[in-house]
Amino acid sequence: METLNCGSGGGSTTDFKLRIASIFIIFIGSCSGALFPVLAKRSSWLHVPKSVFDFAKYFGSGVIIATAFIHLLSPALDALSSPCLPKGWSEYPYALALCLLSIFLIFIVELVAFRWGTAKLAKVGKSHDAHGHSLGSHAAHGPEATFKSPLSPQVKDDSTNSDIESAKEAVDVDVHAHGIEDTVAIQIIGVGILEFGVVLHSFLIGLTLAVDEQFKILFVVLVFHQTFEGLGIGSRLAYLQLTSRYNWVPIAGAMIYGITTPLGIAIGLGVRTSYNPGSTTASIVSGTLDSLSAGILVYTGLVELFAHEFLFNKEMMSSSNGKLAYAVGSMCLGCALMALLGKWA
Repeated sequence: METLNCGSGGGSTTDFKLRIASIFIIFIGSCSGALFPVLAKRSSWLHVPKSVFDFAKYFGSGVIIATAFIHLLSPALDALSSPCLPKGWSEYPYALALCLLSIFLIFIVELVAFRWGTAKLAKVGKSHDAHGHSLGSHAAHGPEATFKSPLSPQVKDDSTNSDIESAKEAVDVDVHAHGIEDTVAIQIIGVGILEFGVVLHSFLIGLTLAVDEQFKILFVVLVFHQTFEGLGIGSRLAYLQLTSRYNWVPIAGAMIYGITTPLGIAIGLGVRTSYNPGSTTASIVSGTLDSLSAGILVYTGLVELFAHEFLFNKEMMSSSNGKLAYAVGSMCLGCALMALLGKWA
């Protein structure tokens, strides 16, 4: 067992200054990837072409899907089948079971959220699209608000057209305000679930980078890894349709993602003499968290991104073959590059 180093300590301490520098370098890469889509979408002076936004969105979707299988589920299988673990861990595929559990938990959370959102929208006279292609279509699908109020303003026969229009606008604004608040909550829940899975993964790889013996190779790979993954998160955040009250959410989400891996590195460096990523405890913790995170991203990737961005998206289904090929090609490129990075990280 000594050759396996299954104890509690023994992380590598070589290239210490470069490991410290990696905190700031990865922070810049992560924040750049996550913030670019958000800021570019809001900026009026950047004039970023729509095709660039589309590329970032679909490229990011591919990154998220590859992350689920290559960067989360595969390491989870390795960690929970480590020879450092007791024999019982090898008698059942715990990583796959935890991933499955995570998928069902996320499904139940979204199901409850949709039922709640649908009931709220029904009270203010809005319809609900089961596939959610309106307000939540680009980030987290949710009840579609079709602003048709059943309420009819009472007007006198001698009212002018302008009076009638003003009354209708007043009702529509009131209905719109209530419906948007409910839809915003569901959008935030959806993208929050996605970010939660990514953040867990980012923190764990930060801990690993801090003490890994193959630091230089892993460091270079993670700069690209975190930038690409940030692009995926940022493109989801950028397309959230929020009220002015919640305009801070995309920026906050991008910054939380950006700081997670550097925080993991900093903590890893602080406990480098006692933290061993291959130890029994570390393998169980990282394997469990990676499995749960994989389930979150698998569900998000296949349901939110594949199904709702393509199969159930009327705009995409009615678009030209060229646009569809561009979107699918961008997603495949993101998936391929992220999967390739899995060879080293």
